[in-house]
Amino acid sequence: MKTTDDWRMCIKAAGLALLLAAGSMPTAFAEHSGSESLGTNFTEPPKTGQHSPVDQNQTVKKQKKVAVIIDDFGNGQGGTEEMLSMPIKLTVAIMPFLPTTRSDAELAHQKGHDVIVHMPMEPKQGNPKWLGPGAITSSMSDEEVRRKVEEAIDNVPYAVGMNNHMGSKITGDERIMAIVLKVCQERGLFFIDSKTNYHSVVGKIAVNMGMPPVANHIFLDDLHTTSHISKQLQAVEQFANEHDNCVTIGHVGTQGKKTAEVLRSGTASMQSRVTFVGISDLVRDIWGWQPSPILPSNNN
Repeated sequence: MKTTDDWRMCIKAAGLALLLAAGSMPTAFAEHSGSESLGTNFTEPPKTGQHSPVDQNQTVKKQKKVAVIIDDFGNGQGGTEEMLSMPIKLTVAIMPFLPTTRSDAELAHQKGHDVIVHMPMEPKQGNPKWLGPGAITSSMSDEEVRRKVEEAIDNVPYAVGMNNHMGSKITGDERIMAIVLKVCQERGLFFIDSKTNYHSVVGKIAVNMGMPPVANHIFLDDLHTTSHISKQLQAVEQFANEHDNCVTIGHVGTQGKKTAEVLRSGTASMQSRVTFVGISDLVRDIWGWQPSPILPSNNN
């Protein structure tokens, strides 16, 4: 049985290999209205499992897994009800300190979805009004950053992880992200890099800390058209087929109902070919994540 130090060393070794391999892989950039996003991030995740030989010509088919993260819950935005009633398991990313933060977390948990904190972070450019309350900015001291992260975690019941809302400036800041990840580690949470910044340092810091370097691969709705969202969903399945798993991010909001409609119809046929899982399932499967919180948390 692995000790905490054992699995952290395993994570570090696997993560370093992943980061080295990712350096030469291309990414495609796209801007998302109201939120920063990269369209398709082809950072290859470690493949899960090994082929089990049946005979010289056949292997057992691997189970392809997809984790769908939906951002921007907490303010009763368009598509909230439709997303929470989705017949697949989702990861619900909830912004702290908003009118429906707690009720969205409670309902998502009741319905069996994963809950994570959608942490507002300063972007390189963009409207500061989009950040929402409790945002982390580059001018903050170490103590202020720590307090903001702790307060956000305390405000989102059942949170098992965290990802960034906007944040292209902060995810490139080693000082601040080291504090963010340290607090997450203390509370037993992992951090998902939404990949709004080509030069993000999140993965490197996570690996050095023995945390899983979880990252988004594809944005579903960086463009708000049905045809584009459908095309991105096809790209998700293709990525999962090639790499055994895929993390994808969509949004509630002005066009949230459209994203929910495409997701509901598109995933119905995909379920025979891929398994939709919560992000915590994927993190446990790939990195053997066994959180060991040393401070109280509300994630159970």
